[in-house]
Amino acid sequence: MYDRIKNLGHEVCNCVRWKSMYYRAEPDPTVPPANDDNYWCALTQRILGPDGQVVDLQSCKPGRACFKEGF
Repeated sequence: MYDRIKNLGHEVCNCVRWKSMYYRAEPDPTVPPANDDNYWCALTQRILGPDGQVVDLQSCKPGRACFKEGF
């Protein structure tokens, strides 16, 4: 997932959260990668940020009113 963030071309808000942030597992080449696209905001604990907009890697970037620098 962190590689996906590096390849976006913009910073991502420090408050974006996703499931794989909370567990560590050794990569298994026999298992296809997960499509871990379920995000939420650490400030609201919901899929909507403080500004009422959806939380995702494309939207949570500089210029958004609730953006917090960090990633």
